[in-house]
Amino acid sequence: MENFDNKKHWETVYETKTPDQVSWTQEVPKTSLDFITSLNLPKTASIIDVGGGDSKLVDFLLEAGFENITVLDISAKALERAKKRLGSKAGLVNWVVSDITVFKPNMTFDLWHDRAAFHFLTTTEQIEKYLEIARNSISGYLTIGTFSENGPKKCSGLDIQQYSEEALISEFQNGFEKIRCIIEDHTTPFDTTQNFLFCSFRRN
Repeated sequence: MENFDNKKHWETVYETKTPDQVSWTQEVPKTSLDFITSLNLPKTASIIDVGGGDSKLVDFLLEAGFENITVLDISAKALERAKKRLGSKAGLVNWVVSDITVFKPNMTFDLWHDRAAFHFLTTTEQIEKYLEIARNSISGYLTIGTFSENGPKKCSGLDIQQYSEEALISEFQNGFEKIRCIIEDHTTPFDTTQNFLFCSFRRN
């Protein structure tokens, strides 16, 4: 039931709210782009944006010349909005509607990007499933952003899991080596502030 309810929740969010009515919207996903650029990946690198929704990260990755992009989200409605925005360019992207904890990728990824999906996993079982899928399908790098210890405790009406740098590194220590972490404030479309922790890891 949990997966069904979860999906229903996110479909409702994307059916009833515009991008300027949800806290995670960014006109330019600067921090994500900075982390990705720092990795010097070839344009042929396989990249997945986990929980990408209708984020504009995919727009910037296409603009930068990346050729092998997958966007995954639990909400079909979110991906429809992204496709509509991209128009003809949407055909250059692999779109996957799935809960990340049951995702069965048919390829490995040079880069796994996740901004604000992982922190919605609040049970040990959910987190373990995510980590197992990540270990099995990442051949290169992981970039992840979660709410920090000073960030919100809820998002979109749901409880989230806050992370310190030490806690996030600990979760990924089996299989991944930390490259760097930063703390930053994200200003929402309604001028509130959310404190994020961003880290990048290398698969080892």
